[in-house]
Amino acid sequence: MIDLRNIAANLEAGPDGLWSARTRSAVDYPDEGNAFCFQIEDHSFWFRHRNACILDLVSRFPPPGAIFDIGGGNGYVARALVEAGLLAVVVEPGLTGARNAQSRGLAPVVWAALDDAGFHPGALPAVGLFDVLEHMADDAGVMRQLAGLLQPGGRLYLSVPAYEWLWSTEDDLGGHYRRYTRRSLHRVVEGAGLDVEFSSYAFWPLPLPILILRSIPSRLGWRPPARLDTIRSELQPEEGLAVKALAMLLDLERWWLRRGGAVPFGGSCMLVARRAP
Repeated sequence: MIDLRNIAANLEAGPDGLWSARTRSAVDYPDEGNAFCFQIEDHSFWFRHRNACILDLVSRFPPPGAIFDIGGGNGYVARALVEAGLLAVVVEPGLTGARNAQSRGLAPVVWAALDDAGFHPGALPAVGLFDVLEHMADDAGVMRQLAGLLQPGGRLYLSVPAYEWLWSTEDDLGGHYRRYTRRSLHRVVEGAGLDVEFSSYAFWPLPLPILILRSIPSRLGWRPPARLDTIRSELQPEEGLAVKALAMLLDLERWWLRRGGAVPFGGSCMLVARRAP
């Protein structure tokens, strides 16, 4: 068990085992978002494939210690890391997400925003930031903060949605500030003083259907505001030939990533960076 008191100044363990901060900032991401994701994560092709890609990257670029999953939501990624034999700590500002992470058997779980936790500079061996940075108004400031929290030689694992031209009402509903390219993501990460070791796009079959079915209708005002039931049906499509074909294409993508190849385009960006030893 990781004793968080050695690496954070503002955390205390409650009787239920949940660590929390002595101060609490307002949370932009609603608890309803974590509750919705908790219902679909285990059965969604998108969440499964993202986890598989994350695990492959972590295997190629192993962390020097525990991965602190910042904005870790319901602990879906952290559970996969733990099942792969790694140490992972969920740091989640929403109480619903933190409780859901606990229900998945994860410990320790921190119910706190990054600013409130009070992690000591240079205390974290590795940080995961999985589809979180796009929710931050000052992404460059957050990246500088995380770079300062990493120990020398510590690693950052990152995923974000790709391409501003894929913006749609789903981004509005999700509270996104932006989407990224590999170049713009490199700029934010390297601007914080971290060295990028690898980056790639992921979900290469998705940009065209997202553009046709989401982005263009959204820009033309033809698409109504996004609804959770619509997103659920897209992330959990009914089995059929199209779903089987998508699975085969995503398996091909994962094969390429495992061989060290970078995917030239896709619906997401993934990146690994390191603080200099």
